[in-house]
Amino acid sequence: MSAKRDVKTYWKLFSSTFCLSAFTFGGGYIIIPLMRKKFVEELHWIEEQEMLDLSAIAQSSPGAIAVNAAILVGYRIAGIPGALVTICGTILPPLIILSIISVIYGWFRSNPWVAALLKGMQSGVAAVIADVTIRMAGDVIRQKKLLYILIMAGAFCATFFLKINVVYIILSCVLLGLIAALLAKRREAKAP
Repeated sequence: MSAKRDVKTYWKLFSSTFCLSAFTFGGGYIIIPLMRKKFVEELHWIEEQEMLDLSAIAQSSPGAIAVNAAILVGYRIAGIPGALVTICGTILPPLIILSIISVIYGWFRSNPWVAALLKGMQSGVAAVIADVTIRMAGDVIRQKKLLYILIMAGAFCATFFLKINVVYIILSCVLLGLIAALLAKRREAKAP
């Protein structure tokens, strides 16, 4: 389901990631659902399940989630040139905005209107994160695989109630996923 590798494709990748990055506040947890909407629902360049997989890889890889997701989406659609184009589209808006803010930082920091605007953005970010969480949980539950549901519930409880560091939770989930994959391969090998 990959798009053609032509100038229009590269421009669409750049302009899409540039606009998403320029008008999205809250980091990768916000940009991923918007990327999903753009590349899965609007352009139909990526399948829903594949976008979930790319999101999981982006979140578990070191670095900024938004940049990781852009790299993976760009590579999936148009190979290495696509990844380079989406990196540029994703990092240019923050670079431009931060360059401007650094020049007027003193005024920006003490302005009550800017402070109120940022407080309002926090509410929107919280709503989008809740939406993403509910959608991803719904996808896991729809698969009706008990192991994945237990991992999801266990990760939530470990984070929310037990306050366990997210790094340990991710490593535990990776370990459980590897064990499940090895057991599935073993079952396939034994099957006639």
